[in-house]
Amino acid sequence: MLYLLPNLLDPESRDAELLPAALASIIPTLDGLIAESEKAGRRYLKLFPALKRPLQETPILLLNEHTDDGAAKSLLEPLKKGEIWGLVSDAGLPAIADPGATLVRLATGAGIPVRALLGPCSIIHALMLSGFSGQQFTFHGYLPKDREARQKKLKNMEKSALSEDYTQIFMEAPYRSHTLLAECLETLHESTRLAVAWDLDCPGERVIVAPVATWKTRTIPQIEKKPAIFLIGK
Repeated sequence: MLYLLPNLLDPESRDAELLPAALASIIPTLDGLIAESEKAGRRYLKLFPALKRPLQETPILLLNEHTDDGAAKSLLEPLKKGEIWGLVSDAGLPAIADPGATLVRLATGAGIPVRALLGPCSIIHALMLSGFSGQQFTFHGYLPKDREARQKKLKNMEKSALSEDYTQIFMEAPYRSHTLLAECLETLHESTRLAVAWDLDCPGERVIVAPVATWKTRTIPQIEKKPAIFLIGK
C-alpha cells in the first residue's frame, strides 16, 4: 500500500491539527517514508507521536526533481513485498505540482494499491481566497523560462480568463516570484484582475486581488524568495 500524505504549507509549523485526523492511525502503520529529502521526511514524522519504528530507524527514500523514472521505479520494491509506505511532498499534497505523480503512475501500473488523503493545497487555497471563478479554472504550473514565450503564455491565459471566465493559476520558484509579478504587471492589460497569494497558511499570509492598473499605483510587495501562487481572473 502506498499512502499519499498531505503536509503543512508552512515548513516551520508544528501544528498537526491542520492535517486530517486519519493520519494519526495511518502513520504508525508505515514501514517507511518517501520524501523530497531526508531532513524534510524526518521533520514530517516528528509531527506524529507514534511511529512503527523509532524516528531515526524509519527508512526514508528520496523522490524529487532529480529522480529519473528508473530510480523512481526502484522505490516500489518494498511495496511489492507487501510493505506499507507513505509519500509526502515538502508542502501540500503529493503528486500535485510535485514529482510524486510519477511514482503514483508507476505504482498503479504495478498493481500496488494507492490511497490519497486530502489536506492543505496552496493552489486551491489561493483560488478560494481570490474570489475568482471556481467553476472553471486551469493550473499551468511553471511558465516557460524563455521571456518571449512566457509573455505569450501570459497573454493567452489573459484571453482565456476574460473571454471564457476560466481562472488561470500558475506559480514560480520563490526566488523568481518578484520578477514574475513585475512581468505580469508589464504584460497584462490594465483592466485585467490579478491575484497574488503568498506565505499561505503561514503567519505572514497575504492575498492581494486587484486590476493591474491598481497594482501599478501601489508599492509592489517584496515577495522575492516567498512561495507564491498567481491567478488571473474576471
